Amino acid sequence: MMKYINSVVLAILAVVAVSCKEEVEKPKVTYDSSSKSKPYTKADSTQVAIADLPIQLEGTEYLIHPVGDLRIYEKGTKSRYGSSSVIDLSFTISNYGDNEITGYLQNLKFQRVSSDSIRPLTDKPVLIQTASYLKGIADKTKNRVMVYTLFDMDSNRDGKLDTSDIKSLYLSSVSGANFTKISVDLQELIDWSLIESQNRLYFRTVEDTNKNGQFDKNDVVHYNYIDLSRADWEVKSYEPVN
Repeated sequence: MMKYINSVVLAILAVVAVSCKEEVEKPKVTYDSSSKSKPYTKADSTQVAIADLPIQLEGTEYLIHPVGDLRIYEKGTKSRYGSSSVIDLSFTISNYGDNEITGYLQNLKFQRVSSDSIRPLTDKPVLIQTASYLKGIADKTKNRVMVYTLFDMDSNRDGKLDTSDIKSLYLSSVSGANFTKISVDLQELIDWSLIESQNRLYFRTVEDTNKNGQFDKNDVVHYNYIDLSRADWEVKSYEPVN
């Protein structure tokens, strides 16, 4: 009997191990011969869009309205008649602090405080993770810049735009105008950092150079910076390793 139980346990552990391995090895990028990238265009009709109350960034004349999906949670409960479920709603879709908006947002809507007109940051499907206002740069250079980390393409071609896809880096003005992609398509954003003494935004990306769909130690890391005292946002590369 004990030998049988041990065999069952080992079989379960093997299934779990295989499942975990498959989950870890899910590709970030899926390639085909027709295109190097695939913008996400499908809208999920089951989601309900909602906006948080507007945020006014310090020292600016603009309001920002975060827009995202209404969060619906189903919680299982037990009753005398068996199992049932309770629907729980969260009407809060973003957080704000230190001149940064965080969440998983469909869009940001911008409004000048002296106007009732509201304009979107973009008309393309995106999933915005962070939106940061560089107030220190604005105080020094009068160039008021927003930095965004977001997902803008279904890079693994699973029909969804989510955090399993490639993360990208964007900039815009504080009004939401000039929304510009700074990172290169199919390069995963690793991180970014602001050096105010240089007025520079540094960032790293990794390229799947061996085309295995994953970002690993065999791929190439790219190092870049932008001089935010200039208006053209030119990306320049540098080599700290060589």
